[in-house]
Amino acid sequence: LTLTTLAAMQFRSRPIDDEAAEAIASWRYPGVYAFYDLDRDPEDVKLVSDPARRAGRWFAVDDAGSGELVGFYEVKPRAGGEVELGLGLRPDLNGRGLGLGFVNEGIRFVREELGHDRIVLLVAVFNDRARKVYERAGFRRRGTQLLGVGGEVVEFLEMELADRGPRPRVSRALE
Repeated sequence: LTLTTLAAMQFRSRPIDDEAAEAIASWRYPGVYAFYDLDRDPEDVKLVSDPARRAGRWFAVDDAGSGELVGFYEVKPRAGGEVELGLGLRPDLNGRGLGLGFVNEGIRFVREELGHDRIVLLVAVFNDRARKVYERAGFRRRGTQLLGVGGEVVEFLEMELADRGPRPRVSRALE
């Protein structure tokens, strides 16, 4: 992808297939961001690789113009009608100005396509770059929690999306 292409990128979400799941599981992020390599947690790889377990939960994100896989969304139901949005942009696309558009497409997808309006996400406390993008997209800090990831305990910031408009009329349950 060229920088011109990047500036005009439009994201398209779809149910994840085997090919996209395999690609995502092989992504390698540089430096401290290697923390986000999916295979750090074998359970995550099993989840995304199993069509029955990922159905209605994992979604591939393509560049609408080229059809090229550029990221993913994971949407997990939570208590109280909330859903947790996990997201990942392909490693070579990080730091290139696509984050806000990518997050906003995730919000649109969860609200309009899946019919959920109460969206939360978790971000590792060290990841200031992502936190700033989430804040620009309308998320606000709600608290912190410690979670086991890849054999280590990591502190995460929990963020919730501020109310941004009318409630969706349709709600579809996630599997």
